[in-house]
Amino acid sequence: MVVKEKPWFQHYPEPTPRQLDYPNHPLPFFLEQAAREFPEREAAFFMGKRLSYRQLLEDVYRMANALDTLGVQKGERVAIMLANSPQAVVAYYAVLFLGGIVVQTNPMYKEQELEHQLVDAEAETIICLDLVYKRVANVRPRTSLKRVIVTSIKDYLPFPKNWLYPFKLKKDGIQLDVPYGSDEVYAFSDLNKKALPTPMECRVESMEEVALLQYTGGTTGLAKGAMLTHRNIVVNVVQCEAWMHKGKKGEEKVLGIVPFFHVYGMTTVMNYAVYLAATMILLPRFNVEDTLKTIAKERPTLFPGAPTMYVALINHSDIGKYDLSSIKACLSGSAPLPLVVQERFEKLSGGRLVEGYGLTETSPVTHVNPIWEKRKNGSIGLPWPDTDCRVVDPETREELEPGGVGELEIKGPQVMKGYWRREEETSKSMRDGWFRSGDIGTMDDEGYFYIMDRQKDLIIAGGFNIYPREVEEVLYDHPSVQEAAVIGVPDPYRGETVKAFVVPKKGKELTKEELDQYCREKLANYKIPRLYELREELPKTTVGKVLKRVLQDEEKNKSSQEG
Repeated sequence: MVVKEKPWFQHYPEPTPRQLDYPNHPLPFFLEQAAREFPEREAAFFMGKRLSYRQLLEDVYRMANALDTLGVQKGERVAIMLANSPQAVVAYYAVLFLGGIVVQTNPMYKEQELEHQLVDAEAETIICLDLVYKRVANVRPRTSLKRVIVTSIKDYLPFPKNWLYPFKLKKDGIQLDVPYGSDEVYAFSDLNKKALPTPMECRVESMEEVALLQYTGGTTGLAKGAMLTHRNIVVNVVQCEAWMHKGKKGEEKVLGIVPFFHVYGMTTVMNYAVYLAATMILLPRFNVEDTLKTIAKERPTLFPGAPTMYVALINHSDIGKYDLSSIKACLSGSAPLPLVVQERFEKLSGGRLVEGYGLTETSPVTHVNPIWEKRKNGSIGLPWPDTDCRVVDPETREELEPGGVGELEIKGPQVMKGYWRREEETSKSMRDGWFRSGDIGTMDDEGYFYIMDRQKDLIIAGGFNIYPREVEEVLYDHPSVQEAAVIGVPDPYRGETVKAFVVPKKGKELTKEELDQYCREKLANYKIPRLYELREELPKTTVGKVLKRVLQDEEKNKSSQEG
C-alpha cells in the first residue's frame, strides 16, 4: 500500500517507520512470548513481592482454568474492579485467554455508576477487591451477575506483610464481611491454589473479536462502552514500542501508577511492559511520598503519568532528597501538560517528559511528541505510524489548511469497533473510518498538532472564542500557583464569562487581586477571568484529569439557589 505523504513524516524519529507490521496474534500472545524469552525476568514488583514472567504466566493459566471450570464462556463480559496489583494483571489476561471480554471497572465507583456499567455490559462475572465487595453485593440483585470473585491486597503481599494486613484493617476500623462459599462468591486465592497451571490455547478466532469494553470517563455525561478489539490493542502496543525506540526488551522498568482500569494505564504500562518483557513497578494508588521513595529504590526507567502527578512531585518540599535519575522517558497523558511542569521535572530527573494525546475510543494513543528528537512546546506531537489525522470545520466537515482551527478527526487501526450496543451514537461519531474526537485543535505546517480544548469546554464570551487551556497555561506560570482549571459560567451580558479555580502552592500566599493583575499582563482583555476561586484541591478522575463537569454543576447549583 502506498502511503500518502504527510507533513509530520519529516519529523519522525529515524528508527520509526511510517507503517508497521503487526503480529496476527491475540493480545495474550505477548505474555506467552515474554515468559518464553525471559522466564526469570521480574514481571512485577508489588509492595515487596516480586513475580517473574514464568510465575505470572502460570498464575494466569491457573485463573483461566479456574474461570473455565466456573463456567465463564467465550464472549462473556467479565468486570475487573481492582487497583494496580498482580491480581489485576492475572485477571485481565486470564479472561482474554478464555476469549472473554474484559470490562475494566473503577474501584472508586459509587453504586449508581457501578450498576450502570454492569447492567449496560450485561456482565455475568466480576473480580473485585474485598474492600469494595459491599458495593458489589448491594447492586448485584439489579444486574446479571452470576458469580463474584473476591481478592484481597494481602493475596500477593510477601510475609510478614500478608500476615499483618488484617491487623492494619482492624486498626483502621475497616470490617470486611465477605460470605465466601455462598451464593457463588469465591475467593481469588483459593481458585488459584486449586487450579492447575495447564497451558491454555487462547480462544480467540479473529483479531477483530472484542477484547475490551472500555467505558468512557463520564466527564461529559453517561459513560459508554467503547468496543476495543484484540487488533486495536495489539496495534497500539506495537506503535508504542516503535515510538519508544530506545526501549530494550528484557531490561526496562515501568512505573505503574496510572490505573490499569483506565485505558491509558492499561496500554502504556501493563500491555506495553508485557510486550517489552519489562518490570511493572505497581503502586495501587498515587501518593507523593511513596512514589518518590519507590523511584529512588526500584529505579524505573519509564514513567507514564498525568500532569497532576508531575505537579505534585515537583512541588514536594523534600524533592531534592530523592534520586530520580533512572528515569529516561515519561509520557504525559489524560490532560494538558503545562510547560513549566515539563521543564521542572526534566531538570530534576534528567529524563525526557513529553506530552501525548489519546482517547478511550482509540486504544488510546494517537499522538505523542518525539521523545529524543524535535518536540514542540504546547503540542500533543505527531500522529503515530499508520494513523491519519485531520482538522475539519465542525459544521461542513471539510478539511482545513494548516493553522485552521476545527475539530480533530482520527483514522487508524487503533480506532474502536464502535460503542457497545449504541449504533446511533457510533454512526454519529464515526464516518468513513474517521472518528470525531470532539476536541478542538489545529495542525501547523510541519504536522505538529495542538489541542485548544474540548469542544464542550469552549467558552464563547461576547462573541469571542476562548480556549480554557490557554488561560490555564498563563495561570500555571504564576510562581504561587500549583493547579488551575478554567470554565465558562453564565453571564447576562456576555453570554458566558471566564472563571478560574486555583490551588495555591503549599505555604504560598495568593489573592484574587494578584491573579487578576497577573492575567491582565499576559492575556487579551476578553480572555481574562472575571471570577476567581481559591481552593485546596480540584475534583479529579483517578488519572488526574480535572472534572470540569463537577465544577460546572457546582456553578449551576449556586445559580439556581441564588435565583
